[in-house]
Amino acid sequence: MHIPDGFISPKAYVPAYVAAAGLWSYALGRVRRNLDDEAIPRVAVLTAFSFVLMMILLPLPGGTSVHAAGIGVLAVLFGVWTAFLCVSLVLLLQALLFGSGGITSLPVNALAMGLIGGTAAAASYRLLRPLHERAALFAAGWLSINFAALVLAIALGVQPSLARSPDGTPLFFPFGLSVTIPAVMIPHAVIGVGEGALTVIVCGLFAKLAKERGS
Repeated sequence: MHIPDGFISPKAYVPAYVAAAGLWSYALGRVRRNLDDEAIPRVAVLTAFSFVLMMILLPLPGGTSVHAAGIGVLAVLFGVWTAFLCVSLVLLLQALLFGSGGITSLPVNALAMGLIGGTAAAASYRLLRPLHERAALFAAGWLSINFAALVLAIALGVQPSLARSPDGTPLFFPFGLSVTIPAVMIPHAVIGVGEGALTVIVCGLFAKLAKERGS
């Protein structure tokens, strides 16, 4: 899912950095106010879990990749802003330590996966939870991956329109939306099933542990 360096024009990543910087600052304030000390070890464990999941990359044509991410788990258990920060941290570490993703593409990846994916997960879970708990968790996982993938597909697909050489050749990513959307969305619709199942299992496990501690 990560977009690597060199695929995104400065016309996209500079404003994305400005937006992400403001949102990272806001998210940090929210998390400091709302996250209690008991939750911090669980957040750390699930952030590490997300890191591991994102390291298992299945490459896609065009330079991106598909993988599970744990976004739905983080958003359901700890909220959108915590998920945004955790996913951003994972993406930063992967870019710096392993060259997965990139520094210039970091804000685009973080906004798509952490914020948009996290929001899709939290919103769908709240909406569907009264109807069926497990279905709501599955939907949270599936939608988190697919909303994030859609945003990244659009971010890639608009690059030929944003930056061209005088002869019209795209300077960064060469394929438009007609290629990027199906190329990215189809595999993520499949990997989303795994992300949904993972969200059901992990959130169910945490709920069971919380119940045992309370009994």
